[in-house]
Amino acid sequence: MRTPAALSGVEDDRLRLVFTCCHPALAQPAQIALALRTLCGLSTREIARAFLEPEATTAQRLMRVKRKNLDAGIPYEVPGRDILPDRLQAVLGLVYLVFNEGYTATDTPGLLRPDLCVEAIRLARLVAELMPQEPEVLGLLALMLLQDSRRDTRISTDGAIVPLEAQDRARWNRESIAEGLTQLDAALAMRRRGPYQLQAAIAALHAQAARAEDTD
Repeated sequence: MRTPAALSGVEDDRLRLVFTCCHPALAQPAQIALALRTLCGLSTREIARAFLEPEATTAQRLMRVKRKNLDAGIPYEVPGRDILPDRLQAVLGLVYLVFNEGYTATDTPGLLRPDLCVEAIRLARLVAELMPQEPEVLGLLALMLLQDSRRDTRISTDGAIVPLEAQDRARWNRESIAEGLTQLDAALAMRRRGPYQLQAAIAALHAQAARAEDTD
């Protein structure tokens, strides 16, 4: 019998479960909400914030998707490699929302949850290895790397948020910026534009400016 990893081509257990949860029988927001809850451990409040909706709406969404799974008997089977592209957009949306919760946390004393940012970037790297010819995968990875490069400068010593123009650019993570620019260049070279690439291109302009006033 072929193993789940051999069936899907996805070696990482968590990423394989993410693709499994993003079942096309469910609406994409429902897929993402379920995966955020069951795989990433986000609370209903955190998921509601990710969807920019009231917590009660998210709670109802999660209840409906669980009921639909039971009523329709939707099988949670590991998808084959040929099915993965059909689930890619939902997977990217989930990874981005995990990163966003780490970038600006909902239910923690501080602004950041670096563990979620690191995990989102890790998952994006794995998807990029799996689908290197998908420019939006590279665009999302570039976007997160460029945004995360500023992590250490976003909070002052007294816990206040430091706006972008006031951050100490000498402390930005140059390795993350270099990797992000490389991934963005590779994505743009494929000439299939998308929203993640666009956001990454904007982030790149900030990352490359030595001073805020030098930003193109």
